[in-house]
Amino acid sequence: MPEIAKNKLENEEDTQKDKFLTFALGSEVYGIEIKFVTEIIGIQSVTKIPDLPQYVKGIINLRGKIIPVIDVRLRFNKLYREYNDRTCIVVVDIKNVTLGLIVDSVEEVLTIVEQEIVLPPQFDHGNYQQRFIKGIGKVGKSVKLILDSERLLSDQEMNSLEQVC
Repeated sequence: MPEIAKNKLENEEDTQKDKFLTFALGSEVYGIEIKFVTEIIGIQSVTKIPDLPQYVKGIINLRGKIIPVIDVRLRFNKLYREYNDRTCIVVVDIKNVTLGLIVDSVEEVLTIVEQEIVLPPQFDHGNYQQRFIKGIGKVGKSVKLILDSERLLSDQEMNSLEQVC
């Protein structure tokens, strides 16, 4: 790789280091590493596909590209909530798959340095949501649940969605 291109790539990575897009699901605020986020769009018509898990709402056509969309609220086994004008789709690229994440609302982009992120507590009673949480970011007097983006869907689930799209 030419030196100029290498330096440019390193600088881009540096600007994304410790940056998280935060979004709300009810009263909980989550963060996803900004490096995975490609864009944020308003909620739009979703075409349902039969025989997919309940949290997979279907697909959307985003400028000619078919993208599977999951409702993060349902993925985390939370109660369904009607979509409104604050509901957004966060478009992410994870493991070379473009995916839309339906969230209640987008908050902001925050810098949370590595030293301010602690491991989540481990519980034995099988907290389903816990497997998606990589850490807990301390921001002032609040906390943000940091998602492990690559664990939102298993490899098998990713392969299934790739086949649909």
